[in-house]
Amino acid sequence: MEIFKDILKFSVVDVIDVILVALLLYYIYKLIKGTVAINIFIGIIIIYLVWKLTEFLNMQLLTSIFGGFIKVGIIALIVVFQPEIRKFLLMVGSTNINRRKQFLKPFSFLKTEDENITDVDAIISACNKMSMSKTGALIVFERNNNLDFLSSSGDEMNIKVTQPIIESIFFKNSPLHDGAIIVSNNIVKATRVILPVNNEKNIPQRFGLRHRAAIGVSEKTDALALVVSEETGQISYFKDGEFVIYEDTNELNSLIKKDLN
Repeated sequence: MEIFKDILKFSVVDVIDVILVALLLYYIYKLIKGTVAINIFIGIIIIYLVWKLTEFLNMQLLTSIFGGFIKVGIIALIVVFQPEIRKFLLMVGSTNINRRKQFLKPFSFLKTEDENITDVDAIISACNKMSMSKTGALIVFERNNNLDFLSSSGDEMNIKVTQPIIESIFFKNSPLHDGAIIVSNNIVKATRVILPVNNEKNIPQRFGLRHRAAIGVSEKTDALALVVSEETGQISYFKDGEFVIYEDTNELNSLIKKDLN
């Protein structure tokens, strides 16, 4: 009966506490879903539960061993989960202001419904044209994480996305073709952007710095990246630091639209 009385004493603060913990676990799951980190995370939970069990059973030796491992392991966890922690902090601390505008969008009567929707069709068409001419390109789609810290490494722009604009930026004789462009809400917000390059993953030798940069930015943030290879003309799509396999450009178009929404 006392247990039921304690349950009935559940306050509003307790409800908020449970909701916040659930949100925290949800975001952690999103960050490590589909990665090796999720197996490490499960292993840590098992060790923690075993530690508490030995503590409950008063097994002093095992308790001290597991307790010492847990305490020292905090430092190891920071090293092991460094990319995930960085991505989580970016997700929490650099929420894109444009996403907040989308939240307020239903209350705005002056904007058209599709004003801020990125024209993926135009970008894919431009990539197809550049693929045929083997024109190298690196396009980054900003999502929740604000990429202003990367935009500052290039030339800040405010150009509406169209197929001719994308093609002209990456034209080989254009002064803007070197580096990446960042697209946010149908606006090219920066060109000639320098991206972090990932040197840890083994990728085929036919892929160059553009592909490593696409892996790096999509791994460290929640951004999406498109690469047109200058060597082969192949179009590659990256999400969460991984190649995304697709059948044709129609499927690629649908994937990007789904991921942006």
